[in-house]
Amino acid sequence: MKTVAFLGGARKCCYDRAFPMMITRTTPDSSDAEAAAPAVAAAPAAVAGVAVASAEAAAVVGAATGEAVESASVAVSPSAGAGPRVFPARKPMARATRIALFEREVRERLSRAALDVIFARADRLSEGQRQPRGGRETFFGSTMLTVDLAAFADIFRDACDAGTARRLAALMESDATVPRRIREIAEREAARIAAVRLKDLRTQIVVRAQGAKVFIDVDVEGALA
Repeated sequence: MKTVAFLGGARKCCYDRAFPMMITRTTPDSSDAEAAAPAVAAAPAAVAGVAVASAEAAAVVGAATGEAVESASVAVSPSAGAGPRVFPARKPMARATRIALFEREVRERLSRAALDVIFARADRLSEGQRQPRGGRETFFGSTMLTVDLAAFADIFRDACDAGTARRLAALMESDATVPRRIREIAEREAARIAAVRLKDLRTQIVVRAQGAKVFIDVDVEGALA
C-alpha cells in the first residue's frame, strides 16, 4: 500500500502484480474538508430559496383567484435543533373587477299543460239572444268561465289559495295565447245558443280573481250567417 499524490489530493494506492490494475482509495485531507464546507453551508440557503419561491407562487395564485392567500411559508432547517422558519405574509394583489355584458332574468309564465287542464275543466255559464240591428239579425250573448282552484288541488303542485288565484289572473291577462283560447270557447258557446254560425264576431274579455277562484267574463256580439 502506497500513498500517491494526485492532482485532486493524496490517495492510497494498492498495486496487485497478478492483476495489472491499480485501486485507489481517497484519503480525506484538509483541502477536501475545506472544499466540502461551502456546499454544506449552501444547503440551508437553497432550502430557504425554495421556500421563498413557494411563497411568491402562492401570492400569485391568490391574486389570480381573487382570494387573500397568506404567503407564510415554512422552511425546514438543516440542523435538528433549529425550529421552522416562518416568512412574513404578503399583501394580496389588487383584484380587477369587470362588468357583465348581458343580464339574465327569471320570467314566470303559465304552463301550456296547466292551461289545457284549466280550460277543459272550468265551469261554463253562457246566455244570449237574437236582436235586429242595422237591418240584420245580430246575436248578443256572454260566457262566464269559473276556475275554482280548490278543484285542482290534486293536479297542481302550487298552493290553490287566494294568492295563487291572483297570480293566475294576472298572468292570464299578460299571456298572448290566453285571449285566443277564450274567444274560441265563447264562439262555440254562442254558436250553440244561436243554433247558427256567427260571423264578424267581436268579444270583450275581463279576468278577475275573487278568493281562490278566477272568473273570466266574455261578452260576445256577432252577425248571424
